[in-house]
Amino acid sequence: MPEAREYDVIIIGTGAGGGTLAHRLAPTGKRILLLERGGYLPRERDNWDSTEVFVKGKYRAPEFWYDKNGDRFPPEVNYYVGGNTKFYGAALFRLRPEDFGELRHHDGISPAWPLDYGDLEPYYTQAEHLYLVHGRHGEDPTEGPASAQYAHPPVQHEPRIQQLSDDLEKRGLHPFHLPIGVNLLQDDQGRAAHGSACIRCDRVDGFPCLVGAKSDAQVICVDPALEHPNVELVTHADVRRLETDPTGRSVTSVVAELGDGSTVRFAAAVVVVACGAVNSAVLLLRSADDRHPRGLANSSDTVGRHYMRHNNLALMAVSKEPNGTRFQKTLALHDWYLGSDDWDFPLGGIQMLGKSDSEQIHGEAPRWAGAVTPDMPFEVLAHHAVDFWLCGEDLPDPDNRVTLDGDGAIHLALDEKNNTAGLKRLRHKLQGMLGHLGMHEHHLLSHSIYLHKGMPIGATAHQAGTVRFGRDPQSSALDVNCKAHDLDNLYVVDTSFFPSIGAVNPSLTAIANALRVGDHLAERLQ
Repeated sequence: MPEAREYDVIIIGTGAGGGTLAHRLAPTGKRILLLERGGYLPRERDNWDSTEVFVKGKYRAPEFWYDKNGDRFPPEVNYYVGGNTKFYGAALFRLRPEDFGELRHHDGISPAWPLDYGDLEPYYTQAEHLYLVHGRHGEDPTEGPASAQYAHPPVQHEPRIQQLSDDLEKRGLHPFHLPIGVNLLQDDQGRAAHGSACIRCDRVDGFPCLVGAKSDAQVICVDPALEHPNVELVTHADVRRLETDPTGRSVTSVVAELGDGSTVRFAAAVVVVACGAVNSAVLLLRSADDRHPRGLANSSDTVGRHYMRHNNLALMAVSKEPNGTRFQKTLALHDWYLGSDDWDFPLGGIQMLGKSDSEQIHGEAPRWAGAVTPDMPFEVLAHHAVDFWLCGEDLPDPDNRVTLDGDGAIHLALDEKNNTAGLKRLRHKLQGMLGHLGMHEHHLLSHSIYLHKGMPIGATAHQAGTVRFGRDPQSSALDVNCKAHDLDNLYVVDTSFFPSIGAVNPSLTAIANALRVGDHLAERLQ
């Protein structure tokens, strides 16, 4: 194996955490190496083809993990520059201030973070501006204070969604514009203006953006960082293990297998792991050595544990009037985020999904046969569909965990009934309003079937936990700066560090934290 090449910082992974961190550190002039397991996503018409993306899963990693029963499943993971942000819906919410404290749920406690909302708030603002988030602070009554308004106005509702917003307000609720990261210029009618990168199409949610107008980590952070001569990217670099010095206190080598089959070593003063909650834990566990027999950063035996992924439900209501919306992902509702008049515990949030089309529905036609009425063909159903995403918090359970077997295969144990009572109540809230919202009453169809291929455990898009941070080395793997308690130069900067996940998409918090850790590392490297 060739001798290690030396850098100041090595960042493993180029998604919301790693890509953002590289962008933050690029201006320091320090020698920064980005290692990405995949390559650049091919730009091709299939990027926007529902059958290829959703039904055939063309861009998913061709791998299988195993559940607690030993049954294999295909996870929702994509290995490309930009990580899973290439496929995310770019819904960029802040956690609520209450999410940083201890929250009592029906099934247990969501633990407090070692920092509070105020510590992260300046970085939330910076993250929103960096990722071109469109929204309006002050509309959502559950959100915390913001030191600055969004830099871009909210994406305007199309007529059917504006009517939905008006109908919700008539019921005394507080719908608000969903904060979304897109490179969009709007005219007075909300249409994409001449010169806008975003064209307000119906491919924002779950598709890669063929025109580069979605705020993913590759477009926003990695490509600009690579304009700096001190930043280098190696693609198709599958990092297999981290090696430490004889004391076990420092990572000395990053060992990667390259696309040509060769194995190389890289070395740096600081090593940052940002592979996603599952794969970051896997890398640390796989790097076990004599000094770290349970895996790196794992003297607390917490690495791989407390896996979280939200209690999610994708639902499709059937509108009485046709729904001609294309860019549907513009509205959210948090009135029951922390509780309701008939329930003392948090329920979660409701937001719009990208617009369903007939190919997405038809792709799972045999499984829908009993759910879809014969007098409503798929094309008609899709034309009347209004798509909702319900998101509730699941709780960190030490037995929800990532492990490796003797062959190195990934196992993910998960209790899929963890804290689901709030989500069921949230669904009933929505279902009970349908008749007042211009929908067919009680006509609500779960289409999580086609989104998640009928494998709930495979829905890993919101993965978090596994390498939690905290002040006590006995109960956490990382300190408050996301440095491993056990090692002097190892950091983890993705959603792994979350001690709890709240009930909003985790991406903005990962981005804001990467900016915060970036400032810490810039100071350290001086």
